[in-house]
Amino acid sequence: MELRPFDTLNDSKGKGIIVELKSGKQLIGKLKSFDQHVNMVLTDCEEKVSGETTRKLGVTFIRGDTIIFISTA
Repeated sequence: MELRPFDTLNDSKGKGIIVELKSGKQLIGKLKSFDQHVNMVLTDCEEKVSGETTRKLGVTFIRGDTIIFISTA
């Protein structure tokens, strides 16, 4: 079976993911939804900088063109 990026994202809905941004920050939360541009909404989101939690953000919208990579938590 071929694994495609959107299949992987669909399988990750409701689960914890790590999103690294071009700014160097990491956002960690549960994937609520995403679209064809990989804009996404995370719930229970926290911002981390250099491995340290800096803010608790709650529900967060992330613009797809700011993302470097996405990983399962």
